[in-house]
Amino acid sequence: MITAQALTKKFGTTTAVDNLTFTISPGQVTGFLGPNGAGKTTTMRMLLGLDTPTSGTALIQNVPYRDLPNPLRTVGALLDAKWVHPNRSARSHLRWLAASNNIPQTRVAEVLGLVGLTEVATKPAGGFSLGMSQRLGLAAALLGDPPILLFDEPLNGLDPEGIHWMRGFMRALAGEGRTVLVSSHLLSEMEHTAERLIVIGLGALIADTTTQDFIEHASESTVRVRSPHRDKLRDLLTRTWTVREEADALLVTGATPEAIGELAAANSITLYELAPQRASLEEAFMRMTGGAVRYQTAGFPAVMGGAL
Repeated sequence: MITAQALTKKFGTTTAVDNLTFTISPGQVTGFLGPNGAGKTTTMRMLLGLDTPTSGTALIQNVPYRDLPNPLRTVGALLDAKWVHPNRSARSHLRWLAASNNIPQTRVAEVLGLVGLTEVATKPAGGFSLGMSQRLGLAAALLGDPPILLFDEPLNGLDPEGIHWMRGFMRALAGEGRTVLVSSHLLSEMEHTAERLIVIGLGALIADTTTQDFIEHASESTVRVRSPHRDKLRDLLTRTWTVREEADALLVTGATPEAIGELAAANSITLYELAPQRASLEEAFMRMTGGAVRYQTAGFPAVMGGAL
């Protein structure tokens, strides 16, 4: 279990993490989301004892990380995939980590096999692609067979096959009863991977809920309708609801399928389609975090404005 209680971190006059409280339970993948500068990495660093909180507590299995006797046996982390001596081989890097935490050397070959790096185990890590480095970082996180895992942007640099593999791997780890916390900007992947979400903005908690509830509560209800009597139906719908037109359908905001169906039936209007539209996690995320962005862009630049 991972616990943050009133966790706060200030750098000078900037509050990176602001009174953040949450609990991450085992048995599911929890996504840790927020815009750039929201405080995700700083929070993870405090959980791992790499940064000291200004106030509040960050606990792993109810104790600070620094109090764990052999930390790799309790928590595995992937924060920076390139944090490996470039001249050290993947196998040597893992052997060093194993020795530092009293982990049997036989475990090194096991985790290299798990992440698909057996064939390059003796090659210098400095020559690895970002995707290969991510796999090596995952191997290091798994080395002590820990019950708790923290991943910061683990999908960076992976090809589509690697992303698909990582998604299934993280869910399998959670299915074994482990606590899995994953920070990622790939929201489409988090929608299919994370069962629960912790969402922060400007260092403060925005949401702590299931992925499904986050999407539903952050999204306006929209229903897609198709009918051979499109114009008549549109005129009736716009008396009560907001209607947008597509090429072959009407999108009705604020209505339920039942209400539209009853209105159509009462006016003898045939319907070809009546389907509620589910927003994506990305759409819900943008709506919920729009006012909590530290680095705000002003729109798209006029790239063809004569500068060339």
